[in-house]
This record gives sequence, C-alpha cells and structure tokens, in this order.
Amino acid sequence: MSSSLNSVRSKAVKGRGLTVPGVVILQSLLIFSFEVLEYTVTKVGFVTGLAILLSSLGGLYLGRPGTSYASAVNPPIAFLFSTLIIMATIGGTGFAPSKVGLELITNLSAVAPWLITGAVIAWASHFALLRKYSRK
Repeated sequence: MSSSLNSVRSKAVKGRGLTVPGVVILQSLLIFSFEVLEYTVTKVGFVTGLAILLSSLGGLYLGRPGTSYASAVNPPIAFLFSTLIIMATIGGTGFAPSKVGLELITNLSAVAPWLITGAVIAWASHFALLRKYSRK
C-alpha cells in the first residue's frame, strides 16, 4: 500500500497545491456537476459513483500535504448536499418530507458501493500519509 501511495504522491502537483477549502470546492463541484448530468438523463448511479472516486483521488493528488483528511471526509457530505439541491430544483421532488427521505435513501443506495470504496481508499491513504509524515 505504501509503495502505491508513494507513487501517487510522487506524481502529485509540485509546489503549493490545493488547500483544504480548495479540495472541498473541487470535490463538491465535481460531484455536483456529474450528478446533475446523470440525474437529467436517468437516476443517480454509475457516473456519480465514478465522480465520487475521482474526487477522492483528485483531492489526494492535487492537495497539499495535510489535506488528506478533507479528501476522506468531504465526498459523502458533498454528495448529500448536492442531492438535496438537485431534489429541490431539477428533481421536482421539492422538500415534501415523505418524498425527501425516500429519494435520499434511493440515491444513497445507488452509490453506496462507490462511497464505501472511495472512503476505504481515502482513509487508508490518510493514515498512511500520517504515518509517513510522523516518521520524518
């Protein structure tokens, strides 16, 4: 795991990179834009899941050292807020309490494997980077 992590960090952006707010904005916009594109055609699923994985890896790749925690924590939160915004606007559900819960559960179940995979990768990378930086 550490050799693959070192290869990712060695190819990462040289120089300053993104700060924590930059990583959060990058991930939120990426997830929101892919979810909107997919939601206009069908329901949420494969494309949004790939956006969640890309945002997790993109946060690790483009972020400064020390931003791995934000890369691990933000994608589920960004998915929740983008789903709520989409439901209230283009989804047509509005904020009817009976429909919001059902739609959230449906969308969450469609991307659950992607969220779990992204979380495992991001948290493993975060703890590996913590171990690497604590040895220095």
